[in-house]
Amino acid sequence: MGLRDILTGRHQVKGPAPDHLFAITTAYITLESEYQIEPAGIAAIVFQALATSEFESTLREMEEVVTATGGESGTTVETKEDSYGYRWMVLHNPQGAPSVEDLAVGINAVSSSIETAGHGERLLCAVFAFKDARGRGIYFIYNYKRGSWYPFVPDPDRAEQRLSERELQLKAQMSGEMPIEPELERWFPLWGIPI
Repeated sequence: MGLRDILTGRHQVKGPAPDHLFAITTAYITLESEYQIEPAGIAAIVFQALATSEFESTLREMEEVVTATGGESGTTVETKEDSYGYRWMVLHNPQGAPSVEDLAVGINAVSSSIETAGHGERLLCAVFAFKDARGRGIYFIYNYKRGSWYPFVPDPDRAEQRLSERELQLKAQMSGEMPIEPELERWFPLWGIPI
């Protein structure tokens, strides 16, 4: 807490840190080589859309940019709405050719466009999908408001249950590779991830 925070009675929230987002582009190498956790070739950015023509125009332009930049690599983009009213922009690598780097560049292009349009507060998180050696889903979630990552491992055998012990194990394994959120109560589950 700084002097300005004391005088104004406010605490400044940590904002987006694009360099922290790109930590996934090196961390996945450790996930693959040491822990047999493979990238699934899919990632998404989640945001709260505004029902304005300006915001929708920004989204269309952003989708065109991501599609154009992903043209060489074959990355495709689709948009989905979830049951809570949040918009998911989902990026897919071509089958059998996962590229965490391409996905991170695409996600960063989307978040940068939203921020440039003055809607940075609408960004929620980015989600990168992985699979362990048994084919179970593991997600690394980047919280834009905190500028940090956390693992999310849903239990494949029980609805809306998570494998907390596995998440803590991943925290210990990856904390040297990427900025992991230290406050566990901020490790929000994302049930029904459309990726």
